[in-house]
Amino acid sequence: MRFRKLAVIAIAVLGLAALPGTDANAADGEDPVRIVGFGDSLMAGYGLNGSEGFPARLQAALEARGHAVEITDAGVSGDTSSGGLARLDWSIPDDVDGVILELGANDALRGVPPEKTRENVDAMITRLKARGIEVLLAGMLAPPNLGADYEARFNAIYPELASGHDVILYPFFLDGVTGNPSLLLDDGMHPNANGINRMVEGILPYAEDFLARIEAE
Repeated sequence: MRFRKLAVIAIAVLGLAALPGTDANAADGEDPVRIVGFGDSLMAGYGLNGSEGFPARLQAALEARGHAVEITDAGVSGDTSSGGLARLDWSIPDDVDGVILELGANDALRGVPPEKTRENVDAMITRLKARGIEVLLAGMLAPPNLGADYEARFNAIYPELASGHDVILYPFFLDGVTGNPSLLLDDGMHPNANGINRMVEGILPYAEDFLARIEAE
């Protein structure tokens, strides 16, 4: 009788582990790595349902690869690097392990001097690292209509700051999406659900390296 009870318990436990959507790490009681996606409308999933946005899709992709992770969306549509810097401290809780920092696209669209964008992004990385929070920097490229000089000054911001602060850089957040109408909303600027999937596919190896760096601390 005792053996039969143990067998039933074992079957129940195995059945729980096999349920769709059950995370093995969560079943083991492992605390998830807590990440905040901090950015503008590209992070906030402009025009999409919450489950279609970048933070939710990236979390699902990482969980599917066996990672215990929780990604919170702190994107604000229309935000600039100045706006992000102003809200950084109260937007990022103390228990956060890492931040995916994605800001600067609206700066370029508004023609903000690249030196100002650099100053703001530099300050955000500095503040986060001072709090012991790792950063994955999502790079941005300037639209070519602003001229070669602006483009060169703006595009240098992200690789140079990533190198200077020793943070992981994903070179271009919209890689593979920009210029592809099938991956964009009707406005021609924001990714649709398929575009988000493409962005997640591109950043996924960098995100796994990011998790490894956090977990190694």
